[in-house]
Amino acid sequence: MRRDHRSWHSPRLHRDMELLIFGHAGAKVLMFPTRDGGFWEYEKLDIVANLGEKVDAGQLQLYCIEGLARETFYNKGRHPADRIRRHAAFEEYILNEVLPLMAKTNPHDCTIAMGCSLGAFQAASLVFRHPHLFQKLVAFSGRYDLTMRVECFDDLLDGYYGDDVYFHTPTHFLPKLNCPWRLDELRRTDIVLVIGKADPFLDNNRHLSRLLEEKNIRHQLHVWDGRAHRAGAWRKMAALYV
Repeated sequence: MRRDHRSWHSPRLHRDMELLIFGHAGAKVLMFPTRDGGFWEYEKLDIVANLGEKVDAGQLQLYCIEGLARETFYNKGRHPADRIRRHAAFEEYILNEVLPLMAKTNPHDCTIAMGCSLGAFQAASLVFRHPHLFQKLVAFSGRYDLTMRVECFDDLLDGYYGDDVYFHTPTHFLPKLNCPWRLDELRRTDIVLVIGKADPFLDNNRHLSRLLEEKNIRHQLHVWDGRAHRAGAWRKMAALYV
């Protein structure tokens, strides 16, 4: 499997950023790590290896990026408004630096956003607001409202709320989304949500599914037995749904 390491100084984030590219051709998969992971996480968890057959066959090319969780939502030393601003800058990095690199590296017309846990939120938030840039969303074990408290998972914005939070939270902005162009783009996007029956974010995934149904946005919600918020389940999910 071809493995390519890239790094550069991001003018939008004012820091060096790294990513790994696996494969030589095929649909491009933008992979957002969990809160504890970096650009190396999916390789370390053997999720890249589980996709190896498709990668070697030229069906998929994987772009594993840094997630910046510790500089954004999990940086308790920052004011919540600064956390969401840093996240917005991270998205600008994705839109203006990573996606152009992907387009230059690989002309394939399909781009997939994929993530686990916090990475699922990051992928979904980006795709739901910029659906014309993606053909597929694959989100595993996601929480799509970071202001809600569930089990040991805290409100990551500590009660702060404003337009910046609203427009980055899929379950908040989708009910009032009435832009015909954006809705049409979402309706042509292949959306796959996967969650475990014993996972803490099951209700939130079902809520998101209902919101998508109300907007006539086709999608798949797969509920696995037991608790699936773990690497072993994500490996199996990736092989099935990416």
